[in-house]
Amino acid sequence: MYDRIKGFRDFYPAEMGARRATIDTLEETARQYGFREISTPSLERAAIWTEKSGDDIVEELYAFEDQGGRHVTMVPELTPTVARMVVAKQQALSKPIKWFSTRPFWRYEQVQQGRQREFYQTNVDIFGSSEPEADAEILAWAADALTGLGLTGEHFDFRVSHRDILGGLLEEYESGTDATGGETDRREIDVEAGIRAVDKSEKVDRAEYLDLLASAGLTDGQAEEFASLIERNDLEAVLAHTDSDRVTDAVENLQAVLAATDDFGVREHCTISLDTARGLDYYTGVVFECFDSTGEVSRSIFGGGRYDDLIESYGGQPTPAVGVAPGYATLSLLCQRAGVWPEEELATEYYVLQVGDTRPTAARIARDLRERGHVVESDVSGRSFGAQMNYADAINAETVVIVGEQDLANDEVTVKDMATGDQVTAPVDDFPGDRERPTIDDFA
Repeated sequence: MYDRIKGFRDFYPAEMGARRATIDTLEETARQYGFREISTPSLERAAIWTEKSGDDIVEELYAFEDQGGRHVTMVPELTPTVARMVVAKQQALSKPIKWFSTRPFWRYEQVQQGRQREFYQTNVDIFGSSEPEADAEILAWAADALTGLGLTGEHFDFRVSHRDILGGLLEEYESGTDATGGETDRREIDVEAGIRAVDKSEKVDRAEYLDLLASAGLTDGQAEEFASLIERNDLEAVLAHTDSDRVTDAVENLQAVLAATDDFGVREHCTISLDTARGLDYYTGVVFECFDSTGEVSRSIFGGGRYDDLIESYGGQPTPAVGVAPGYATLSLLCQRAGVWPEEELATEYYVLQVGDTRPTAARIARDLRERGHVVESDVSGRSFGAQMNYADAINAETVVIVGEQDLANDEVTVKDMATGDQVTAPVDDFPGDRERPTIDDFA
């Protein structure tokens, strides 16, 4: 007996049916916005990640040397792959480029609730527009996808921020000037380390958070001042604190994006949250994370944001980009908490039951019902009448069409409603006839 590998999951039909319904909702919403589906490889050159993040990242990858001597990895995230694809055909692609895909990814990390080593995401990205409307459309798609699942504003909210607000504030401590232009001690600040500290702020206690800011180069007083300022989530207070053009531009951009979300009908789902930073260094502008409004699901459901420098870093022309990637492990937690996760049960509309030598007629009826778009099963195992009825019940068949030798001798079939147990006979040549969804009521 072989055990399943830790961090990898099996999905049996009932659970997979619920996941498929959820995936279909997200993908159909993407199509309504004009996003086009792409498919990407499961294997990439590991250098796509190691050249950007260093060799230490290999410990987090399913990386190995293939038989051709190439250092490759199972793909841990989609963004570098789609960046590579954009670079490969950048001149031929009409802008903006709007793509989506649903696929598995692999990361060797600690297994916990909502986090597996193999996980599935739907990635939605826009390349080629730096306008606030592009950021707003990503937020609008995400909100519409969630409401399409049955969620409401009582169930989720988007915590929205801007990386340059954080980066600009940290740079001011490095520059040797304070908010009024006065001179202070010039310090060397690791801005990205400071932003990563902000990203961890809700996962650690305040003392550890301030220590992380101090490790990035801030004095104890600066760390306390910086942390207190961004915790207020007050853009006017930020502007009053700084004379940085970078911060001012970032505040104006964030305000423009939020204004666009108002026009797009999703502003109610967005909350300014300046301690939302997103840990990946390639984010450059507006970023956001989706959270359970009640806090019962304590971790981020998913996140996204702008990454305007990534395409150029992979050898392409400067190309602004923004995207989001809901994962189904955490999304299922939110939907289950809100009571909108699809029922995990099998559903079959018709079971065509054969008794005796009736396969030609039974097969014709099954084909006719399938042509009408119904889920139809019939016997492929040579089972008895009783065994077939038990199976029909096990797959939650709504209607059983009994095609028996005795019925056919009378030019009839029997139609049975499995919920009530009621049954009637129907003319075999008139079943299903011109009916889209025949039931016992059509023949009673």
